Amino acid sequence: MTEAAKAGDTLRIHYTGKLEDGTTFDTSEGRDPLEFTIGSGQIIPGLDQGVVGMAVGESRSVTVPPEEAYGPRDEERIQAVPKSSIPDNIPTEPGTQLSMQTPQGQTIPVVVTETTDEEVKLDANHPLAGKTLTFDVTLVEIA
Repeated sequence: MTEAAKAGDTLRIHYTGKLEDGTTFDTSEGRDPLEFTIGSGQIIPGLDQGVVGMAVGESRSVTVPPEEAYGPRDEERIQAVPKSSIPDNIPTEPGTQLSMQTPQGQTIPVVVTETTDEEVKLDANHPLAGKTLTFDVTLVEIA
């Protein structure tokens, strides 16, 4: 009988992650398979649960809603800062990825979403927050 993946197993998978419009946002193609332990919190919960019961060599498509991926978008994580508070050598074009420090000293990634003469809007949401993700997964090995 073929072994099925279960909580506590360490798996190696190849995957391609796609957005609802079919755009690929991540893939293991050309790299080593992703290795993780089911139920350990190493990957997003929806994909973690989506591989349970798979057999080595099996492929499946797993659709993950935002609540089981990177969460919903949170408008409170978008912040406007005075442009004058950003050093001139830091780019502020929309789409630019920057890092900010919280008052506690934690570094968080942000993306510039809008720039005016007075202010720069920074979005600290995960780039995939609020998105339904689909993963095409092949189980390579149960370690």
